Amino acid sequence: MSDTPAKKTGNASENASRRKQLGFFGRIIQFLREVVAELKKVVTPTRKQLVNYTLVVLGFILVMMVIVTVLDLVFGKLVGFVFGGTPLWPLW
Repeated sequence: MSDTPAKKTGNASENASRRKQLGFFGRIIQFLREVVAELKKVVTPTRKQLVNYTLVVLGFILVMMVIVTVLDLVFGKLVGFVFGGTPLWPLW
């Protein structure tokens, strides 16, 4: 660990005092400026990346559908066996 204490930057107190100085509409304008600045940082994926991301999402959804279907079948059979007296096999 370091023996040097953390330095305080005046940014937090300056931002707090600046917010108190801004009125209602000033804060709205500041918010909109920050939104525009963040939107300028957005990078649009290439077509290859977009297709890749789409296939990954569809593959994940397909795997999750299979898992949920199997669990539904297993738990449905168990509930039918415990409460309804139906046999566990055959599965249909």
